[in-house]
Amino acid sequence: MKKIAVLTSGGDAPGMNACIRAVVRTGIFHGLEVIGVRRGYEGLIEGDFLPMDSHSVSNIIQRGGTILKTSRSSRFMLDEGLRQAIIMAQRAGIEGFVMIGGDGTFKGANEFSKLSGIPCTGAPGTIDNDLFGTDYTIGYDTALNTVISAVDKIRDTAASHSRLFFIEVMGRDAGFIALYGGVGAGAEEILIPETSTDITQLIRRLDEGWKRHKSSVIIIIAEGDKEGGAFEVARKVKERFDHYDTRVTVIGHMQRGGSPTCFDRVLASRLGVAATEALLQGNKNVAAGLVNNQIAFTPFEKARKHKVDINEDLIRISRMLST
Repeated sequence: MKKIAVLTSGGDAPGMNACIRAVVRTGIFHGLEVIGVRRGYEGLIEGDFLPMDSHSVSNIIQRGGTILKTSRSSRFMLDEGLRQAIIMAQRAGIEGFVMIGGDGTFKGANEFSKLSGIPCTGAPGTIDNDLFGTDYTIGYDTALNTVISAVDKIRDTAASHSRLFFIEVMGRDAGFIALYGGVGAGAEEILIPETSTDITQLIRRLDEGWKRHKSSVIIIIAEGDKEGGAFEVARKVKERFDHYDTRVTVIGHMQRGGSPTCFDRVLASRLGVAATEALLQGNKNVAAGLVNNQIAFTPFEKARKHKVDINEDLIRISRMLST
């Protein structure tokens, strides 16, 4: 193998640049030519390639986002787009790919590799931390710390005005950010997709807090909660419980941005190196992950979004400590 390529696909996540840096410099260390693909699979279809050297990835480990840009390509999901991407890769002489992204990225990489015969490996980059085969995904730790910082600031104003804040965080299918962020920020209630939300019980607990003269309340809600997002839950609660001045904050895409934490930089570096060296060792169609602080590889077919049993003990701890 003499030439490999790296791309980022799907939603951006802090630490992607650190992973790009690791792939490029690991490839160069092993005598490979490294190509960057701009704009993910969309750029692959269009042949938007960028030769990369060690200088190309200087001073990026601390930057959020991705210098290669990213996208969600509907064309790549069609046979015509997939075949065009293969033609472009073959014309460029690319012999292997490292794909950085989440569920959709790995699904696309698997189909691309099977049809083209070009080996691909992956590094899990998504703030949701919802991929099988790794304890942590690139960007999750940074997103958590962004949530904690935001909630700490909101707590100040909530306490000053005796307010009830409903704070919505990302997590359409998984509640990891809401659960861990809620415990870390001392939220009184945490609503996540993995558990049912009983508005009546929620109001009962709010009433108990009011009777104990609780001056403010923070409720963290994952966007995928079954009762709806923060605005919908706030409306339902306000109709039946109006003791507090109610406010809603949606943290939104702030969670995707910002300088990655040290943990995410180290994680991204380890996974970028592992994914690149896996190509050289003849592995293909696998995603590098971190399990019990050791590098592990999971086939793309399995390294997808997965439903897991939520940590009920964290919910119990949250309710106990918020009394």
